[in-house]
Amino acid sequence: MRKETLSLKAEIIIHVIYWLLMVYFTFAKNPIQTNVFVPDLFFITYCIVFVFTFYFHYLIVMKRVFKAFQWKMFFAGVLVSYLFFTLLRWLIEQVITAVLFDKINYTNPDFFNYMLDNLNYCSSAVILSSLLWFVIYFIRLLEYNQIILEENKNTEIKFLRAQINPHFVFNTLNNIYSMVYFQSDKSLEAIEKLSQIMRFTTYESQKEKIRLQDEIDYIKAYIELEQLRHQENAYIDFRIETAEVSEEIPPYVLSPLIENALKHGLTSNENPIVINLNLKDKKLHFKVINSIAIQKKDKLGGIGLDNLKKRLEFHYPQKHQLKLVNQNNQFTAELEIDLK
Repeated sequence: MRKETLSLKAEIIIHVIYWLLMVYFTFAKNPIQTNVFVPDLFFITYCIVFVFTFYFHYLIVMKRVFKAFQWKMFFAGVLVSYLFFTLLRWLIEQVITAVLFDKINYTNPDFFNYMLDNLNYCSSAVILSSLLWFVIYFIRLLEYNQIILEENKNTEIKFLRAQINPHFVFNTLNNIYSMVYFQSDKSLEAIEKLSQIMRFTTYESQKEKIRLQDEIDYIKAYIELEQLRHQENAYIDFRIETAEVSEEIPPYVLSPLIENALKHGLTSNENPIVINLNLKDKKLHFKVINSIAIQKKDKLGGIGLDNLKKRLEFHYPQKHQLKLVNQNNQFTAELEIDLK
């Protein structure tokens, strides 16, 4: 988790700030008047033992305890830190200071009283060490959870894209199959359009974002393929009202609404599919209106629209609005996106 979240450098900075605060509030008894406390020998030795115990508990005990947390391991770890503190203090204050300064802190100490007294002194080192470890651990945990959410989001987006590609290709191949079956002279042109669509599917759809113009070109190729199948040119009214075609959007944000209209709508010269695309000041407005064949009323929606809704939630949370209205044998899909 450390490699992915809070860096070692950031952790060291937190420790430095922590110790600066500890030193300030320990030696400046009155922060306003700054009455500085002057330590004696055994206060210094206690601070040394405190720091060593602090990091023994932080770097070794807590790491091992939470590798596979169990309460008995936790209490065993606290006991080990307590024994470490007690033995180290005995070594420094009863042995080393006796050799160097001819002084000892405890004169003829009773073993039970010595252990009990150091339980009190040790507790602050263990508690403060544990608190700092928990703070940094939870910072890492929060950041790690955020990374997992992002990875899950990216994985689901990739899955949704993978679901779209065969969905479009399946419909397109069905169209060409019917043209070849009926020996249409438009079959070769349809295959060319399919090639254009497949290039988009293979290369552009794998990108995080593409130019609006690329999505428009894909939609036009798809529409032309449908027109070849129906051998009509007047049943789709596609109006583009923007000069900002270089604006970037995720692939397949607009095309599912076109596909839904072509697949489920009633198309004729008298009832054309009306498509309006407007983009101004990074406000994208896309509207598709089509008549509904009575026998197709129960088939509206499907993979394409459900997929689109999920991807819009990922890419534009709280920044988009998709309205789907089915009324009076007419289906209206209206999409608004704030691209800022």
